[in-house]
Amino acid sequence: MDQVFKALSDGTRRAMIERLTRGPATVGELARPLSMSLPAVMQHLQVLEACGLVRSEKAGRVRTCHLEPDGLRTAEDWLAGQRTGWEHRLDRLGDFLDSDEGKLS
Repeated sequence: MDQVFKALSDGTRRAMIERLTRGPATVGELARPLSMSLPAVMQHLQVLEACGLVRSEKAGRVRTCHLEPDGLRTAEDWLAGQRTGWEHRLDRLGDFLDSDEGKLS
């Protein structure tokens, strides 16, 4: 999971993931809106593949990338657990503030 969050910490990689949510894309299609070289784009894709967020397949000279939902699901599950914990804490704080004990005299 650390690798997933590290990969997602980069804006370029998040943009690639966002693009892939609309469907598979070639490396060229992913590179087109980015202001970087093709080898730099490939390095970003290698990071995304290494942590399981993206998979790619090569047919001839064309490499097509696909989103791997299970990779994102790991991060989503962790975030949901954190959100639930914080919501519980905030509910308890709200209850305390509404109680007589939480009111200022």
